Amino acid sequence: MIFLLGASGYVGNAFQQELERLNLPYRALSRSNLDYSNFRLLREALTQHRPELVIHAAGYTGKPNIDACETRQTETIWGNIILAQTVAQACEASGARLGCVSSGCIYTGAKVLSSEETWRVEADLTAPELQKKLMARSADIRGFDESDPPNFTFEQHSCSFYSGTKAIAEKVLVNFPETYIWRLRIPFDEHDSHRNYLSKIQRYPKVYQNWNSISHLGDFVSACLQTWRLGLDGGIYNVVNPGYVSTREVVALIQKELRPDWRPDHWLNDKEFYQVARAPRSNCLLDVSKLIRCGVKIRPVEDALKEALRRWRAAAS
Repeated sequence: MIFLLGASGYVGNAFQQELERLNLPYRALSRSNLDYSNFRLLREALTQHRPELVIHAAGYTGKPNIDACETRQTETIWGNIILAQTVAQACEASGARLGCVSSGCIYTGAKVLSSEETWRVEADLTAPELQKKLMARSADIRGFDESDPPNFTFEQHSCSFYSGTKAIAEKVLVNFPETYIWRLRIPFDEHDSHRNYLSKIQRYPKVYQNWNSISHLGDFVSACLQTWRLGLDGGIYNVVNPGYVSTREVVALIQKELRPDWRPDHWLNDKEFYQVARAPRSNCLLDVSKLIRCGVKIRPVEDALKEALRRWRAAAS
């Protein structure tokens, strides 16, 4: 038996579908049938039912986007830090294995090989000297791996409030070494949704050019469950599709596979973009080598994007 917290959310629903596909018995918990924010109640339920795994897919991301976290800070702290700690403590007290959905948004930029043959962090991926290397997928550029300290937090850079709380949550969760910490990054799939990156980019008044690692949602939940089913050690795992993409490349794929006549406007620069956006955005590359080395199967990002667009299902009007 698996306990799934946050089953009604975007990510939680994807976990439900994968658990059903794998024919794994699970119980989808909502706070109406079990207030899992209450340590005592959750510990009692875990002790009674003894689930093999608890998936924590709940949290606060803000609606319609992370800009809301800048003003709803109490909800963001509660949903992303306090709740994660409560669930982790209850799982440890009852002996249940825990997997938590985290975020790659605690980084900005990538690692770049310098002329001195040392790796340095470059926070701005729009820097002109990086563009040719990024387009060529140069070996001189690497994503952050799980050993790299987050650099888009309350301690470094001007992060979003959302990213700051997710970074703190990871600091809390690493104190529970048996816990899986699964980093999700800009989810997308073939189902039109307000949370789907491919839907968002088609509905934005203008698109914002940058470079990012991203996660196909179905591939993400499959990979997360593989870490558990393979019996891997607890700890942090970057769970993104191998590779990275630019916004312009995603637009070109949408035009090729789905909307050949679509011609979106682009923001001229960050200054113009942040006249509209409230929260600073994370744009970063993540290294997925650890996941692959451990035997987890996950598709390259370009393959996942192309298939999602070929199988696109528009939302019901």
